[in-house]
Amino acid sequence: MIEDEQMDLLLTDLFERYGYDFTHYARASLKRRINRVWSLDKFPSFAELRYRIRTDTEYIKRFVEELTVNVTEMFRDPFFYKALRTDVLPTLAAKPFIRIWHAGCSTGEEVFSMAILLKEAGLLHKSLLYATDLNPDVLASARKGIVALSQMKQYSENYVLSGGVADFSMYYTAQYGYAKFLDELAERMVFSTHNLVSDRSFNEFDLILCRNVLIYFDKALQQRVLSLFDESLGLLSYLALGAKETLRFSTLEAKYRPLNGEKIWRKIA
Repeated sequence: MIEDEQMDLLLTDLFERYGYDFTHYARASLKRRINRVWSLDKFPSFAELRYRIRTDTEYIKRFVEELTVNVTEMFRDPFFYKALRTDVLPTLAAKPFIRIWHAGCSTGEEVFSMAILLKEAGLLHKSLLYATDLNPDVLASARKGIVALSQMKQYSENYVLSGGVADFSMYYTAQYGYAKFLDELAERMVFSTHNLVSDRSFNEFDLILCRNVLIYFDKALQQRVLSLFDESLGLLSYLALGAKETLRFSTLEAKYRPLNGEKIWRKIA
């Protein structure tokens, strides 16, 4: 299994050759994921793994995908979505235009969840959802709006728990074992690569969602990313994080007020 010095060599290779900077990711978690891909792809030695990373531009896509953890689902944590539905969207309704940023959107299930919430609130037509991720391959998957039909039972249950009252199947068509979401939902989405480690703010938003991404960063990078979000949020806008993530103990804590027990904060200063 990989040693600390070997991991440093790989991280240097990834940054110098491809521009991927993982040096401020939580090391223990990153080490587990490197060891996992080493084992899955059956490299006989560290030298073989490093040579493949340094020379195979196709393989690097798979390696980065393994390191960036693309686990998501529709209406993940349904009561979080219920809070968005009941506490956040009504306050955004008065705005002439609503900008929402899903940072680290992975394969896009939560972006489509948000589009459904906006449609049911009568706000989709005046909203724009920016969906970004470090990994262009998962973004390509997200753009298609296609998921395995086998997942839809769980997604439908999540939708109901989030306060949804429609027939969830009205939002997609099913064919050959897959579900494709309505084009109407995707028309309000913009997908683009964005690296939270190195890229800057690109707009001002009314709501930013970044769920279960910060847990993979060390404290210094968490603070940098939270500051990036703060620069990107207007006064009285909202920031939403994952279940194990928080603004507490950050330098921004005093500028935000938490909402009703869910990991949603409103910017008040």
